[in-house]
Amino acid sequence: MSRVQLALNVDDIEGAVEFYTKLFSTEPTKRRPGYANFAVTEPPLKLVLLEKPGHGGTLNHLGVEVSSSDEVESHQARLVGEGLLSDEEKNVTCCYAHQDKFWVTGPGGERWEHYVVLADSDTFGTSSSGTAGQGDVCCATVQTS
Repeated sequence: MSRVQLALNVDDIEGAVEFYTKLFSTEPTKRRPGYANFAVTEPPLKLVLLEKPGHGGTLNHLGVEVSSSDEVESHQARLVGEGLLSDEEKNVTCCYAHQDKFWVTGPGGERWEHYVVLADSDTFGTSSSGTAGQGDVCCATVQTS
């Protein structure tokens, strides 16, 4: 299993959940205060909504969800081999999930993560390196506008 992730900043989480539930004919997989994610089957998509009043409609970050840590490492090795610098984060908690991941930055400054969810978490989380989210709280602080 591999699918593209799109993480959006939204002004109103309730309104956004209502809209995307209708748009993709599916309920959120996970709901927490100010946060929702959808595992959309068709088209294969992980949609993440992060409530950030005043920043609605902007891109938070992009990603590729894979099914194992080995796949994360394989993608990282391939991209490093292509000359892309990466920020590795192993066994971190971000977006209410324990994850192994790494980040690369596109030419327009857009942040891409390759990640695997290792387990669910009751907390939003913090970045282990501070570089992925460019702050103390994982992807909640990633912002490209």
